[in-house]
Amino acid sequence: MNKKKLLWQLPFLALLVVGTIFIVAHQRSMPYQHNEGLIFGTVYHITYQSDRDLQKEIEAELQKVDNSLSTFNRQSVISLINSGRKTETDEMFNEVFALAEEVSKDTEGAFDITVAPLVNLWGFGFKTGQQPSPAKVDSIRRFVGYQKVSLRGNTVVKTDPRIMLDCSAIAKGYGSDVVARLLRRNDVKNFMVEIGGEIVTSGNSEKRLPWKIGVNKPVDDTTATSQEIQTVLNVTNRAMATSGNYRNFYYKGGRKYAHTIDPATGYPVQHTLLSATVLAKNCATADAYATAFMVMGLDRAKELLQQHPELKAYFIYAGQKGEMKTWQNVN
Repeated sequence: MNKKKLLWQLPFLALLVVGTIFIVAHQRSMPYQHNEGLIFGTVYHITYQSDRDLQKEIEAELQKVDNSLSTFNRQSVISLINSGRKTETDEMFNEVFALAEEVSKDTEGAFDITVAPLVNLWGFGFKTGQQPSPAKVDSIRRFVGYQKVSLRGNTVVKTDPRIMLDCSAIAKGYGSDVVARLLRRNDVKNFMVEIGGEIVTSGNSEKRLPWKIGVNKPVDDTTATSQEIQTVLNVTNRAMATSGNYRNFYYKGGRKYAHTIDPATGYPVQHTLLSATVLAKNCATADAYATAFMVMGLDRAKELLQQHPELKAYFIYAGQKGEMKTWQNVN
């Protein structure tokens, strides 16, 4: 009986082996597509293994994100909200707003999508060399704060009509997630999506190796041409986002600080964290926490990471003598 059963099973086993070999051979021969273009005021690069060029579908998804979250698009949902016109939010806006609110609460306001007016105020001051007056900072702080805006159904409610929303610190990461979802829906297993440095990967690279991504060294470079790599991280099947003022520093007391504004005070942060790279399951989350950590500084960021084992981070900061130092919990 056992011999007869084995004889019946052999054809099926042979078919399984042949099928597996065929699938593996097809997988190896399938080309990698390379798409790139402009979106959200930055450049995107997408590499993926597929028989089809999906750039039109990719750009259609990215345009949906732009139509929802771009402050440069005057007809986007967020622009209409900022202009005071009544408008219904869409699914993408709602998803990002909910995540932003969650991260804001978790970081005690270090991440805040209402902080743009303060960033703009100080950005102008840094360029002219004239700091804004305390009175001006205080006047803007009155309409900055994530607690002052909420979402009821598909309507944004503000406690002050002057409140402005800016999702630039999370939208690129979200855009990378949206493209990754599209690729997965099209049964793409191996890909790397990068929008303005915010990255999602899956499977293997074109070299049949796990995806490895470089983290730039935060060096003084006003020409924005330096691409010196600090380290290389394994980012396979994860998302990665980096926040840092690589080419925008100011000096105080002989020490280097990044141009990062604390929403709680309205003033530049007084710590030495220069770059925060975060790895997470999705890029929008990584993007938001990377921004928050730049506000919080090294010590507070490390404390928060203890509560989030699902998050990994690589920090670059200035030591006591101005030397560049690093801290990480990346596996």
